[in-house]
Amino acid sequence: MTDAPNPAKKQGWSLPTKVLIGMTLGVAVGMALNVFWTPAAWAELGVQDARAFLAHKAAPANDAAGFAAATVRWIIEANATVGQLFINLLRFVAVPIVLFSLIPGVASLGDVRKLGRIGAKTMGLFLFTTVTAIIIGLVLVNTIAPWSVVAESTRDQLLAQNAGAASTRINSAQGVELGLFDYLLGLVPINPFEAMAKAEMLQVVTAAVLIGAALTVIPRERSAPVIAFSEGMNEALTVLIHWVTRLAPYAVFALLASVAATVGLDVLKALGLYCLVCIAGYLCILLILYPACLKVLSRYPLRRFFKGFYPAQIFAFSTSSSNATLPVTMQCCRERLGVSDEITSFVCPLGATVNMDGTALYQAISAVFLAHLFGVELSLSQQVTIVITSTLAAIGTPGIPGAGLVLLVVVLQSIGVPAEGIAIIAGVDRILNMCRTAVNVTGDALAACIVGSSEGQVLSEEATREKFPGA
Repeated sequence: MTDAPNPAKKQGWSLPTKVLIGMTLGVAVGMALNVFWTPAAWAELGVQDARAFLAHKAAPANDAAGFAAATVRWIIEANATVGQLFINLLRFVAVPIVLFSLIPGVASLGDVRKLGRIGAKTMGLFLFTTVTAIIIGLVLVNTIAPWSVVAESTRDQLLAQNAGAASTRINSAQGVELGLFDYLLGLVPINPFEAMAKAEMLQVVTAAVLIGAALTVIPRERSAPVIAFSEGMNEALTVLIHWVTRLAPYAVFALLASVAATVGLDVLKALGLYCLVCIAGYLCILLILYPACLKVLSRYPLRRFFKGFYPAQIFAFSTSSSNATLPVTMQCCRERLGVSDEITSFVCPLGATVNMDGTALYQAISAVFLAHLFGVELSLSQQVTIVITSTLAAIGTPGIPGAGLVLLVVVLQSIGVPAEGIAIIAGVDRILNMCRTAVNVTGDALAACIVGSSEGQVLSEEATREKFPGA
Protein backbone atom coordinates (compact mmCIF):
# COMPACT_ATOMS: atom_id res chain seq x y z
CA MET A 1 0.00 0.00 0.00
CA THR A 2 1.49 3.30 -1.04
CA ASP A 3 1.28 6.48 0.97
CA ALA A 4 -0.93 9.25 -0.29
CA PRO A 5 1.01 12.11 -1.84
CA ASN A 6 1.73 15.00 0.44
CA PRO A 7 0.72 18.28 -1.21
CA ALA A 8 2.89 20.26 1.18
CA LYS A 9 6.01 18.48 -0.02
CA LYS A 10 5.18 19.22 -3.64
CA GLN A 11 4.45 22.82 -2.96
CA GLY A 12 7.83 23.65 -1.42
CA TRP A 13 8.73 27.15 -0.34
CA SER A 14 6.23 29.92 -0.93
CA LEU A 15 7.11 32.78 -3.26
CA PRO A 16 7.44 35.33 -0.40
CA THR A 17 9.88 32.99 1.35
CA LYS A 18 11.92 32.63 -1.84
CA VAL A 19 11.97 36.41 -2.24
CA LEU A 20 13.16 36.83 1.35
CA ILE A 21 15.95 34.31 0.71
CA GLY A 22 16.91 36.15 -2.48
CA MET A 23 17.06 39.43 -0.58
CA THR A 24 19.25 37.96 2.18
CA LEU A 25 21.65 36.31 -0.27
CA GLY A 26 21.80 39.45 -2.41
CA VAL A 27 22.81 41.63 0.53
CA ALA A 28 25.35 39.03 1.76
CA VAL A 29 26.98 38.56 -1.64
CA GLY A 30 26.98 42.30 -2.37
CA MET A 31 28.60 43.20 0.96
CA ALA A 32 31.24 40.49 0.48
CA LEU A 33 32.08 41.92 -2.94
CA ASN A 34 32.14 45.43 -1.49
CA VAL A 35 34.72 44.42 1.11
CA PHE A 36 36.89 41.93 -0.79
CA TRP A 37 36.69 43.02 -4.45
CA THR A 38 39.17 45.87 -4.34
CA PRO A 39 41.05 47.78 -7.09
CA ALA A 40 43.82 45.25 -6.52
CA ALA A 41 41.46 42.47 -7.65
CA TRP A 42 40.80 44.35 -10.89
CA ALA A 43 44.53 44.96 -11.32
CA GLU A 44 45.18 41.22 -11.17
CA LEU A 45 42.84 40.87 -14.15
CA GLY A 46 44.72 43.57 -16.06
CA VAL A 47 42.19 46.35 -15.37
CA GLN A 48 43.63 49.59 -13.96
CA ASP A 49 40.65 51.81 -14.78
CA ALA A 50 37.57 49.82 -13.77
CA ARG A 51 35.12 52.63 -14.50
CA ALA A 52 36.24 52.89 -18.14
CA PHE A 53 36.39 49.10 -18.53
CA LEU A 54 32.82 48.59 -17.27
CA ALA A 55 31.62 51.37 -19.60
CA HIS A 56 33.30 49.63 -22.58
CA LYS A 57 35.51 52.65 -23.13
CA ALA A 58 38.99 52.19 -24.56
CA ALA A 59 41.75 53.06 -22.09
CA PRO A 60 45.51 52.30 -22.35
CA ALA A 61 45.51 51.33 -18.68
CA ASN A 62 43.25 48.39 -19.51
CA ASP A 63 45.16 46.98 -22.48
CA ALA A 64 46.20 43.94 -20.43
CA ALA A 65 42.58 42.97 -19.67
CA GLY A 66 41.83 39.52 -21.00
CA PHE A 67 39.14 36.85 -21.01
CA ALA A 68 38.82 36.68 -17.22
CA ALA A 69 38.16 40.42 -16.95
CA ALA A 70 35.64 40.27 -19.79
CA THR A 71 33.87 37.38 -18.05
CA VAL A 72 33.58 39.37 -14.81
CA ARG A 73 32.18 42.33 -16.74
CA TRP A 74 29.65 40.06 -18.47
CA ILE A 75 28.47 38.71 -15.10
CA ILE A 76 28.04 42.26 -13.77
CA GLU A 77 26.07 43.28 -16.84
CA ALA A 78 23.93 40.13 -16.78
CA ASN A 79 23.12 40.74 -13.11
CA ALA A 80 22.13 44.35 -13.82
CA THR A 81 20.01 43.23 -16.79
CA VAL A 82 18.02 40.75 -14.69
CA GLY A 83 17.21 43.40 -12.10
CA GLN A 84 16.32 46.11 -14.61
CA LEU A 85 14.24 43.73 -16.74
CA PHE A 86 12.16 42.88 -13.69
CA ILE A 87 11.58 46.57 -12.86
CA ASN A 88 10.67 47.28 -16.49
CA LEU A 89 8.12 44.45 -16.48
CA LEU A 90 6.50 45.78 -13.31
CA ARG A 91 6.38 49.30 -14.72
CA PHE A 92 4.89 47.90 -17.92
CA VAL A 93 2.01 46.42 -15.92
CA ALA A 94 1.55 49.33 -13.50
CA VAL A 95 -0.26 51.85 -15.74
CA PRO A 96 -2.70 49.45 -17.48
CA ILE A 97 -3.56 47.64 -14.21
CA VAL A 98 -4.52 51.00 -12.68
CA LEU A 99 -6.56 52.02 -15.70
CA PHE A 100 -8.41 48.76 -16.26
CA SER A 101 -9.07 48.01 -12.59
CA LEU A 102 -10.19 51.51 -11.66
CA ILE A 103 -12.64 52.05 -14.55
CA PRO A 104 -14.89 49.05 -13.69
CA GLY A 105 -14.33 49.66 -9.97
CA VAL A 106 -15.70 53.19 -10.15
CA ALA A 107 -18.43 52.17 -12.61
CA SER A 108 -19.60 49.45 -10.21
CA LEU A 109 -20.22 52.00 -7.47
CA GLY A 110 -23.37 53.17 -9.19
CA ASP A 111 -23.27 56.38 -7.15
CA VAL A 112 -20.71 59.13 -7.63
CA ARG A 113 -21.36 60.32 -4.06
CA LYS A 114 -19.93 57.05 -2.75
CA LEU A 115 -16.75 57.74 -4.71
CA GLY A 116 -16.55 61.18 -3.10
CA ARG A 117 -16.92 59.65 0.36
CA ILE A 118 -14.18 57.09 -0.27
CA GLY A 119 -11.94 59.79 -1.76
CA ALA A 120 -12.42 62.10 1.24
CA LYS A 121 -11.55 59.31 3.69
CA THR A 122 -8.49 58.36 1.69
CA MET A 123 -7.09 61.87 1.28
CA GLY A 124 -7.81 62.74 4.91
CA LEU A 125 -5.86 59.70 6.09
CA PHE A 126 -2.99 60.42 3.68
CA LEU A 127 -2.72 64.00 4.95
CA PHE A 128 -2.80 62.95 8.60
CA THR A 129 -0.05 60.31 8.31
CA THR A 130 2.12 62.58 6.16
CA VAL A 131 2.05 65.49 8.61
CA THR A 132 2.58 63.14 11.56
CA ALA A 133 5.59 61.55 9.82
CA ILE A 134 7.14 64.99 9.30
CA ILE A 135 6.63 65.89 12.97
CA ILE A 136 8.25 62.59 14.00
CA GLY A 137 11.23 63.41 11.79
CA LEU A 138 11.63 66.92 13.22
CA VAL A 139 11.47 65.65 16.82
CA LEU A 140 14.07 62.95 16.16
CA VAL A 141 16.56 65.12 14.25
CA ASN A 142 16.39 67.99 16.76
CA THR A 143 16.76 65.59 19.70
CA ILE A 144 19.65 63.49 18.37
CA ALA A 145 21.47 66.27 16.41
CA PRO A 146 23.33 64.03 13.89
CA TRP A 147 25.20 67.05 12.47
CA SER A 148 27.31 67.24 15.62
CA VAL A 149 29.49 64.26 14.56
CA VAL A 150 30.22 65.46 11.00
CA ALA A 151 33.46 67.43 10.79
CA GLU A 152 33.67 70.48 8.54
CA SER A 153 36.40 68.80 6.49
CA THR A 154 34.14 65.79 5.92
CA ARG A 155 31.33 68.09 4.83
CA ASP A 156 33.57 69.82 2.29
CA GLN A 157 34.90 66.49 1.00
CA LEU A 158 31.39 65.13 0.43
CA LEU A 159 30.33 68.37 -1.28
CA ALA A 160 33.20 68.10 -3.74
CA GLN A 161 32.81 64.35 -4.26
CA ASN A 162 29.13 64.48 -5.27
CA ALA A 163 28.95 67.93 -6.85
CA GLY A 164 28.03 66.50 -10.26
CA ALA A 165 25.14 64.43 -8.93
CA ALA A 166 23.89 67.39 -6.91
CA SER A 167 23.96 69.65 -9.96
CA THR A 168 21.80 67.17 -11.89
CA ARG A 169 19.20 67.07 -9.11
CA ILE A 170 19.17 70.85 -8.78
CA ASN A 171 18.58 71.24 -12.50
CA SER A 172 15.73 68.73 -12.31
CA ALA A 173 14.14 70.78 -9.54
CA GLN A 174 13.98 73.90 -11.70
CA GLY A 175 10.38 74.67 -12.53
CA VAL A 176 8.94 72.29 -9.91
CA GLU A 177 5.92 74.03 -8.40
CA LEU A 178 4.37 73.02 -5.08
CA GLY A 179 1.51 75.51 -5.15
CA LEU A 180 -2.06 74.31 -4.61
CA PHE A 181 -3.35 75.63 -7.94
CA ASP A 182 -0.45 74.13 -9.90
CA TYR A 183 -1.14 70.83 -8.16
CA LEU A 184 -4.84 70.95 -9.06
CA LEU A 185 -4.03 71.73 -12.69
CA GLY A 186 -1.66 68.77 -12.74
CA LEU A 187 -4.47 66.40 -11.79
CA VAL A 188 -6.14 66.54 -15.19
CA PRO A 189 -4.17 65.32 -18.21
CA ILE A 190 -4.33 67.39 -21.38
CA ASN A 191 -3.60 64.20 -23.30
CA PRO A 192 -4.49 61.00 -21.41
CA PHE A 193 -2.39 58.89 -23.76
CA GLU A 194 0.65 61.03 -23.03
CA ALA A 195 -0.03 60.65 -19.29
CA MET A 196 -0.08 56.87 -19.70
CA ALA A 197 3.08 56.90 -21.83
CA LYS A 198 4.93 58.94 -19.21
CA ALA A 199 3.43 56.92 -16.32
CA GLU A 200 2.00 60.06 -14.73
CA MET A 201 0.06 57.94 -12.27
CA LEU A 202 -2.04 60.67 -10.68
CA GLN A 203 -3.29 61.79 -14.10
CA VAL A 204 -4.01 58.18 -15.06
CA VAL A 205 -6.06 57.80 -11.88
CA THR A 206 -7.97 61.00 -12.69
CA ALA A 207 -8.72 59.83 -16.23
CA ALA A 208 -9.88 56.40 -15.04
CA VAL A 209 -12.09 57.88 -12.32
CA LEU A 210 -13.71 60.31 -14.77
CA ILE A 211 -14.38 57.58 -17.33
CA GLY A 212 -15.70 55.21 -14.66
CA ALA A 213 -17.96 57.92 -13.22
CA ALA A 214 -19.31 58.74 -16.68
CA LEU A 215 -20.12 55.05 -17.25
CA THR A 216 -22.41 55.10 -14.21
CA VAL A 217 -24.79 57.61 -15.80
CA ILE A 218 -25.18 56.18 -19.30
CA PRO A 219 -27.53 53.28 -20.14
CA ARG A 220 -26.27 49.93 -18.90
CA GLU A 221 -26.49 48.30 -22.32
CA ARG A 222 -23.97 50.84 -23.65
CA SER A 223 -21.60 50.85 -20.67
CA ALA A 224 -21.56 47.05 -20.28
CA PRO A 225 -19.15 46.32 -23.20
CA VAL A 226 -16.62 48.88 -21.90
CA ILE A 227 -16.84 47.52 -18.37
CA ALA A 228 -16.56 43.92 -19.62
CA PHE A 229 -13.49 44.80 -21.71
CA SER A 230 -11.85 46.53 -18.74
CA GLU A 231 -12.59 43.59 -16.46
CA GLY A 232 -11.17 41.16 -19.01
CA MET A 233 -8.00 43.22 -19.36
CA ASN A 234 -7.75 43.44 -15.59
CA GLU A 235 -7.90 39.65 -15.27
CA ALA A 236 -5.28 39.21 -18.00
CA LEU A 237 -2.96 41.71 -16.33
CA THR A 238 -3.44 39.96 -12.99
CA VAL A 239 -2.24 36.72 -14.56
CA LEU A 240 0.70 38.59 -16.07
CA ILE A 241 1.62 39.96 -12.64
CA HIS A 242 1.69 36.41 -11.28
CA TRP A 243 4.04 35.42 -14.09
CA VAL A 244 6.31 38.39 -13.52
CA THR A 245 6.52 37.88 -9.77
CA ARG A 246 7.88 34.38 -10.31
CA LEU A 247 11.10 36.10 -11.37
CA ALA A 248 11.16 38.03 -8.10
CA PRO A 249 13.63 35.88 -6.08
CA TYR A 250 16.28 36.17 -8.78
CA ALA A 251 15.57 39.84 -9.52
CA VAL A 252 15.66 40.81 -5.84
CA PHE A 253 19.00 39.04 -5.49
CA ALA A 254 20.37 40.89 -8.54
CA LEU A 255 19.13 44.31 -7.42
CA LEU A 256 20.33 44.09 -3.82
CA ALA A 257 23.66 42.49 -4.69
CA SER A 258 24.37 45.42 -7.02
CA VAL A 259 23.45 48.02 -4.40
CA ALA A 260 25.36 46.36 -1.57
CA ALA A 261 28.44 45.88 -3.78
CA THR A 262 28.63 49.55 -4.77
CA VAL A 263 27.49 51.45 -1.69
CA GLY A 264 30.23 53.68 -0.31
CA LEU A 265 31.20 52.27 3.07
CA ASP A 266 33.32 55.33 3.87
CA VAL A 267 30.34 57.60 3.26
CA LEU A 268 28.16 55.38 5.44
CA LYS A 269 30.65 55.75 8.28
CA ALA A 270 30.77 59.52 7.91
CA LEU A 271 26.98 59.88 7.81
CA GLY A 272 26.16 56.91 10.02
CA LEU A 273 24.28 58.86 12.70
CA TYR A 274 22.23 60.73 10.08
CA CYS A 275 21.28 57.40 8.47
CA LEU A 276 20.35 55.94 11.86
CA VAL A 277 18.09 58.91 12.60
CA CYS A 278 16.29 58.40 9.28
CA ILE A 279 15.93 54.66 9.89
CA ALA A 280 14.69 55.30 13.44
CA GLY A 281 12.05 57.58 11.97
CA TYR A 282 10.98 54.92 9.47
CA LEU A 283 10.66 52.41 12.29
CA CYS A 284 8.57 54.85 14.33
CA ILE A 285 6.17 55.13 11.39
CA LEU A 286 6.02 51.37 10.81
CA LEU A 287 5.89 50.21 14.43
CA ILE A 288 4.08 53.06 16.20
CA LEU A 289 2.14 55.35 13.83
CA TYR A 290 0.69 52.69 11.52
CA PRO A 291 -0.30 50.22 14.27
CA ALA A 292 -1.95 53.08 16.16
CA CYS A 293 -3.92 54.06 13.05
CA LEU A 294 -5.05 50.46 12.52
CA LYS A 295 -6.06 50.15 16.17
CA VAL A 296 -7.96 53.43 16.40
CA LEU A 297 -9.45 53.73 12.91
CA SER A 298 -10.30 50.11 12.16
CA ARG A 299 -10.47 46.65 13.65
CA TYR A 300 -8.04 45.21 11.13
CA PRO A 301 -5.66 42.75 12.87
CA LEU A 302 -2.12 44.09 13.10
CA ARG A 303 -0.54 40.64 12.77
CA ARG A 304 -2.51 39.93 9.61
CA PHE A 305 -1.52 43.25 8.08
CA PHE A 306 2.25 42.84 8.41
CA LYS A 307 2.18 39.12 7.66
CA GLY A 308 0.14 39.70 4.52
CA PHE A 309 1.96 42.73 3.21
CA TYR A 310 5.64 41.95 3.76
CA PRO A 311 6.19 40.61 0.19
CA ALA A 312 5.34 44.04 -1.23
CA GLN A 313 7.65 45.68 1.33
CA ILE A 314 10.51 43.51 0.08
CA PHE A 315 9.72 44.44 -3.53
CA ALA A 316 9.64 48.13 -2.61
CA PHE A 317 12.93 47.87 -0.73
CA SER A 318 14.56 46.16 -3.70
CA THR A 319 13.22 48.39 -6.50
CA SER A 320 13.20 51.78 -4.68
CA SER A 321 10.10 52.66 -6.70
CA SER A 322 6.51 52.94 -5.50
CA ASN A 323 5.22 52.87 -9.08
CA ALA A 324 7.21 49.76 -9.98
CA THR A 325 5.96 48.07 -6.80
CA LEU A 326 2.35 49.12 -7.40
CA PRO A 327 1.22 45.88 -9.12
CA VAL A 328 2.58 43.86 -6.20
CA THR A 329 1.06 46.28 -3.67
CA MET A 330 -2.35 45.85 -5.26
CA GLN A 331 -1.92 42.09 -5.48
CA CYS A 332 -1.07 41.84 -1.77
CA CYS A 333 -3.99 44.07 -0.78
CA ARG A 334 -6.45 41.93 -2.73
CA GLU A 335 -5.11 38.42 -2.29
CA ARG A 336 -3.44 38.54 1.13
CA LEU A 337 -5.14 41.39 3.02
CA GLY A 338 -8.63 40.77 1.61
CA VAL A 339 -9.38 44.34 0.52
CA SER A 340 -11.96 44.59 -2.27
CA ASP A 341 -11.00 45.36 -5.87
CA GLU A 342 -12.99 48.58 -5.67
CA ILE A 343 -11.01 50.00 -2.72
CA THR A 344 -7.65 48.57 -3.80
CA SER A 345 -7.94 49.96 -7.32
CA PHE A 346 -8.67 53.45 -6.03
CA VAL A 347 -6.53 53.82 -2.90
CA CYS A 348 -3.28 52.11 -3.94
CA PRO A 349 -2.63 53.97 -7.24
CA LEU A 350 -3.55 57.25 -5.60
CA GLY A 351 -1.24 56.48 -2.67
CA ALA A 352 1.66 55.58 -4.96
CA THR A 353 1.61 59.19 -6.13
CA VAL A 354 0.45 61.35 -3.23
CA ASN A 355 1.04 59.31 -0.06
CA MET A 356 4.75 59.30 0.74
CA ASP A 357 5.20 59.25 4.51
CA GLY A 358 8.75 57.94 4.32
CA THR A 359 9.73 60.62 1.82
CA ALA A 360 8.14 63.36 3.96
CA LEU A 361 10.03 62.25 7.06
CA TYR A 362 13.29 62.00 5.09
CA GLN A 363 12.92 65.54 3.76
CA ALA A 364 12.25 66.96 7.22
CA ILE A 365 15.27 65.23 8.77
CA SER A 366 17.55 66.06 5.83
CA ALA A 367 16.53 69.73 5.75
CA VAL A 368 17.32 70.27 9.44
CA PHE A 369 20.52 68.19 9.19
CA LEU A 370 21.86 70.18 6.23
CA ALA A 371 20.78 73.51 7.71
CA HIS A 372 22.90 72.93 10.80
CA LEU A 373 25.86 71.72 8.73
CA PHE A 374 25.80 75.06 6.91
CA GLY A 375 25.35 77.02 10.13
CA VAL A 376 21.75 78.05 9.41
CA GLU A 377 19.83 78.33 12.67
CA LEU A 378 16.21 77.44 12.09
CA SER A 379 13.49 79.41 13.84
CA LEU A 380 10.13 77.92 14.80
CA SER A 381 8.53 79.56 11.76
CA GLN A 382 11.15 77.97 9.47
CA GLN A 383 10.46 74.54 10.97
CA VAL A 384 6.76 75.14 10.31
CA THR A 385 7.78 75.99 6.74
CA ILE A 386 9.52 72.61 6.57
CA VAL A 387 6.28 70.90 7.64
CA ILE A 388 4.31 72.70 4.93
CA THR A 389 6.80 72.31 2.08
CA SER A 390 7.59 68.70 2.98
CA THR A 391 3.87 67.90 2.97
CA LEU A 392 3.43 69.50 -0.44
CA ALA A 393 6.56 67.78 -1.74
CA ALA A 394 5.36 64.41 -0.47
CA ILE A 395 2.18 64.77 -2.54
CA GLY A 396 4.00 66.65 -5.27
CA THR A 397 5.32 66.14 -8.72
CA PRO A 398 5.47 62.47 -9.79
CA GLY A 399 7.62 61.01 -12.55
CA ILE A 400 10.89 62.76 -11.59
CA PRO A 401 13.99 60.52 -11.43
CA GLY A 402 15.34 60.52 -7.88
CA ALA A 403 12.25 62.43 -6.73
CA GLY A 404 13.24 62.39 -3.04
CA LEU A 405 16.44 64.37 -3.60
CA VAL A 406 14.90 66.56 -6.29
CA LEU A 407 12.02 67.68 -4.09
CA LEU A 408 14.40 68.11 -1.15
CA VAL A 409 15.99 70.93 -3.18
CA VAL A 410 12.66 72.77 -3.08
CA VAL A 411 12.40 72.27 0.70
CA LEU A 412 15.97 73.54 1.24
CA GLN A 413 15.35 76.63 -0.85
CA SER A 414 12.26 77.47 1.20
CA ILE A 415 14.37 77.80 4.39
CA GLY A 416 17.45 79.45 2.88
CA VAL A 417 19.79 76.44 2.88
CA PRO A 418 22.14 76.04 -0.13
CA ALA A 419 20.65 73.49 -2.52
CA GLU A 420 24.18 72.19 -3.20
CA GLY A 421 23.97 70.61 0.25
CA ILE A 422 22.25 67.58 -1.23
CA ALA A 423 25.72 66.53 -2.41
CA ILE A 424 26.53 65.74 1.23
CA ILE A 425 23.83 63.08 1.53
CA ALA A 426 23.76 61.89 -2.10
CA GLY A 427 26.17 59.04 -1.36
CA VAL A 428 23.78 57.36 1.09
CA ASP A 429 20.52 58.29 -0.64
CA ARG A 430 20.11 54.94 -2.41
CA ILE A 431 20.06 53.04 0.89
CA LEU A 432 17.63 55.49 2.50
CA ASN A 433 15.54 55.53 -0.69
CA MET A 434 15.05 51.78 -0.42
CA CYS A 435 13.90 52.12 3.18
CA ARG A 436 11.55 55.05 2.60
CA THR A 437 9.96 53.36 -0.42
CA ALA A 438 9.09 50.37 1.77
CA VAL A 439 7.47 52.79 4.23
CA ASN A 440 5.62 54.61 1.44
CA VAL A 441 3.96 51.49 0.04
CA THR A 442 3.09 50.26 3.53
CA GLY A 443 1.19 53.51 4.07
CA ASP A 444 -0.78 52.85 0.88
CA ALA A 445 -1.80 49.38 2.08
CA LEU A 446 -2.64 50.78 5.52
CA ALA A 447 -5.04 53.28 3.94
CA ALA A 448 -6.61 50.55 1.80
CA CYS A 449 -7.27 48.40 4.87
CA ILE A 450 -8.67 51.28 6.95
CA VAL A 451 -10.87 52.69 4.19
CA GLY A 452 -11.95 49.19 3.15
CA SER A 453 -12.88 48.31 6.74
CA SER A 454 -14.91 51.51 7.11
CA GLU A 455 -16.82 50.63 3.93
CA GLY A 456 -17.32 46.98 4.88
CA GLN A 457 -15.19 45.85 1.93
CA VAL A 458 -12.58 43.65 3.59
CA LEU A 459 -12.84 39.85 3.59
CA SER A 460 -11.99 37.88 6.69
CA GLU A 461 -8.69 36.03 6.75
CA GLU A 462 -10.46 32.69 6.19
CA ALA A 463 -12.56 34.02 3.30
CA THR A 464 -9.47 35.55 1.69
CA ARG A 465 -7.64 32.20 1.81
CA GLU A 466 -10.63 30.45 0.25
CA LYS A 467 -10.89 33.01 -2.55
CA PHE A 468 -7.13 33.17 -3.23
CA PRO A 469 -5.76 29.77 -2.10
CA GLY A 470 -2.39 30.23 -3.80
CA ALA A 471 -1.57 33.67 -2.42
